[in-house]
Amino acid sequence: MNGESYDNSGAHREHRIETVDKKTLLFEVSVFLSLIVPSMVLSFFAVRQGALTFTVTAWATMLRDLALVGLIAYFLRRNGEPTCRLGWTFTNARTEVGIGLALFIPFFVGMGVLENSLRAAGFSMPSTPLPTYLRPESLPQSVLATLLVAVVAIAEETIFRGYLILRFKGLGASSAGAVALSAFIFSLGHGYEGSAGVITVGAAGLIFGMIYLWRRSLVGPVVLHFLLDFIGIVLAPMLRP
Repeated sequence: MNGESYDNSGAHREHRIETVDKKTLLFEVSVFLSLIVPSMVLSFFAVRQGALTFTVTAWATMLRDLALVGLIAYFLRRNGEPTCRLGWTFTNARTEVGIGLALFIPFFVGMGVLENSLRAAGFSMPSTPLPTYLRPESLPQSVLATLLVAVVAIAEETIFRGYLILRFKGLGASSAGAVALSAFIFSLGHGYEGSAGVITVGAAGLIFGMIYLWRRSLVGPVVLHFLLDFIGIVLAPMLRP
């Protein structure tokens, strides 16, 4: 993407990404990863019981993700980079939404087949049901869960696809390498799902990244991410007996 330029609607305009030296980018990425990776790794040791509730967890998650997006916005502003560098362009928003919707069913089925195959091959799954602080148990909590899913889809795609892929490429990684690195880091936050879940999430991250590079837009990946989480976090608990 180096050398590309956009205006606020996606048309061409000069940007300053190439004036940001690698030392600055390395510092940015180091600070950013130091903030997110430790807490994500702790997901492998998630506490199954305790005083946490879904409401507390939902608000804490949304505030954390919004704070990280705020940090990204600060970095972009400091460097003079437009937000369209991350893939937030809306000139073809309807097309991008349509692509996300059209890809969802094969994506969802494929992720299900992969996870079931991994479990059949002996990869671990959660030894106990998800704790109550990870699932809504009332109508108000389901409404909150929908808001959570929307915030997380937008924030995480901004973080893992838009920002990290851009920065990894700026530090010299190939497009494939940047997508793989961002997908790996993305998967670290799902240790509570067992190794089968972590690998499946990593594969989803790879697909999100490939769509992002293909379309140069975060809209499609956000749609896929939202629908996937909406089914797992909002609909699935409603359908449980």
